[in-house]
Amino acid sequence: MKPLFLQYPACSTCRKAEKWLIENKIAYTSRLIVEENPTVEELKAWIPLSGLPVKKFFNTSGLVYKELNLKEKLPAMSEEEQIGLLASNGKLVKRPLVVTDTFVLVGFKADEWEKLK
Repeated sequence: MKPLFLQYPACSTCRKAEKWLIENKIAYTSRLIVEENPTVEELKAWIPLSGLPVKKFFNTSGLVYKELNLKEKLPAMSEEEQIGLLASNGKLVKRPLVVTDTFVLVGFKADEWEKLK
């Protein structure tokens, strides 16, 4: 099964990541993260596969994150509430995301993405 690549085309990191996928001849299925944001069910499946805590799925440099003052609010929220918040707005989710059957990559670090080969 081809990896799922969740991206936001206006994001320079996403464009870099997509270029990396193409250059490394990795076939993928693209999904626009803002138009079709991850669901609660997807996030509940993906977070354990990433090996990361829920807070690492937040786009902390994004405007929505800052407008909602999430730096202050997240520590007091349950994991369930945080996942619900992520599922409510694709711009809150750190991108790009690559989802496979066995692991999930959050953000773009070429050395980590080597495992896609």
